[in-house]
Amino acid sequence: MIEEVFSSRGRIRILYLLTRTEALNITRLARETKLSVEMAKRHLKKLSELEVVRELKLGRLKFYQLNKDHPLADRIAALFSGVSLYLKE
Repeated sequence: MIEEVFSSRGRIRILYLLTRTEALNITRLARETKLSVEMAKRHLKKLSELEVVRELKLGRLKFYQLNKDHPLADRIAALFSGVSLYLKE
């Protein structure tokens, strides 16, 4: 499972951003991670299937957040807190 979570730069960027925010919509996630909306959707779908990311619906709007109930959530947050200076923009 860990290989799937960290299998691409796009997923790593998304997870990094979600450890720093409460919840974001797809447009903002795509913009902040410099991914296309379609690519961000693809990564979020996989991360949601792995239950690492949770999708929230407010009316017609969808927001995504790190699933803090997932066993890896604390470790993912700790990992990114230590490497933020080394991530490429």
